[in-house]
Amino acid sequence: MRFQFAATALFFSAACAQYSGLNVTPITGTWSSGSQRVLTGDGFANPANMTFNYPATTGISYSFTDDMFYEISRYRFNGNGSQPTCITGVLNWVHGTYQFLSNGSILMTPMGDGFQQIQDACAAQSNFVEFYNDTELYLTWNIVNDPSGGFKLYLFQFDGTQLAPMGQVSSTPNMLPTQLLRNVTTSQFTSQNGFVSTGSSKKASSQVLSVSKAERVVSFSTAVAGVLGAAALAMTML
Repeated sequence: MRFQFAATALFFSAACAQYSGLNVTPITGTWSSGSQRVLTGDGFANPANMTFNYPATTGISYSFTDDMFYEISRYRFNGNGSQPTCITGVLNWVHGTYQFLSNGSILMTPMGDGFQQIQDACAAQSNFVEFYNDTELYLTWNIVNDPSGGFKLYLFQFDGTQLAPMGQVSSTPNMLPTQLLRNVTTSQFTSQNGFVSTGSSKKASSQVLSVSKAERVVSFSTAVAGVLGAAALAMTML
């Protein structure tokens, strides 16, 4: 298993060197997947009170500045193969600084005020908010010019998994202020990819905040219900 992972890392490191000369535009700016309803900047996350505004559709958005700051907004649903009706919804926001490593990888280090909201109707605690401050490593990245959609950014995670392609929304990054946006007490922990990150472990019970505002629960539940309805419709068409 270790050999397989090492081989994968070696392959993507080599790919990094190859891709570095193929990028047709700088990574600076704002990028978003799919219908581009999920965007960084004002309108998605409210770090001061750890709340979210729900986009119309799921997706991911990344922004990068010339002076090495980044911001990420993510909204996704995770399926459950054994229990198809138990869809988990996740809203996630984080920002910090990034650096290009010598092998072409990108390392993103959070500031410590990131957070996410999770809803799982089948869990004991069905809707809660927790801190999110994982250091993230992207083994390789590539920007191409898609004739039908303009510039596209491709990011590959630490294990080689490719994220959804993101189109360039703007060459000027649309981001919240590049500073701590909430008073936090930070410590260090190691994220799943082996790098040290600022922030507190997501498993700490003191971090988990129950969602008390009914309108937030209803909004998220409505979104999940929409996904379930679409899945049911698809089944009837088979």
